[in-house]
Amino acid sequence: MLVAAGQFAVTSVWEKNAEICASLMAQAAENDVSLFVLPEALLARDDHDADLSVKSAQLLEGEFLGRLRRESKRNMMTTILTIHVPSTPGRAWNMLVALQAGNIVARYAKLHLYDAFAIQESRHVDAGNEIAPLLEVEGMKVGLMTCYDLRFPELALAQALQGAEILVLPAAWVRGPLKEHHWSTLLAARALDTTCYMVAAGECGNKNIGQSRII
Repeated sequence: MLVAAGQFAVTSVWEKNAEICASLMAQAAENDVSLFVLPEALLARDDHDADLSVKSAQLLEGEFLGRLRRESKRNMMTTILTIHVPSTPGRAWNMLVALQAGNIVARYAKLHLYDAFAIQESRHVDAGNEIAPLLEVEGMKVGLMTCYDLRFPELALAQALQGAEILVLPAAWVRGPLKEHHWSTLLAARALDTTCYMVAAGECGNKNIGQSRII
């Protein structure tokens, strides 16, 4: 099975981001990729407005995912990504979505919100309360996590104990002193803890490190 991670700098315009995602999906499908992982919070980002992604939240039935679902219908590839989805007025879930053949086949609201290093994701984002069921791709079981979840080994171990063989991680890993080392060390640690493959896609704008990895 061929896997891939798609990395790009998310813009402030959701329509443009949808087209970039669709283009990356098409490239991956053309190269016979079976499992494709995109970064975290793809709707919109702005260096001067940390809350733009939440302000831009869309329903799962919205136009952003509608565009990606149309692209997904064109192939048999599984695509993983996250967007902000409205929860209560002014708030959202950071929702991981898995697409297969144009359908949403799995969803997962991020459990561990990034309240660290002077950032408080929980100001406008509600945490999920359950682990996502494993997803099957070409006979292999896939566990779903998002960004800051990586720092909590219990989640990866729980999925490995359920039979996960691959762990996927859309991310927007925030820049900072030695954060690239945190990222690479934690990805390797989770792979070693669980004896799972890791597929991690990182957003690479000015605030985040990128550095997508497959281990």
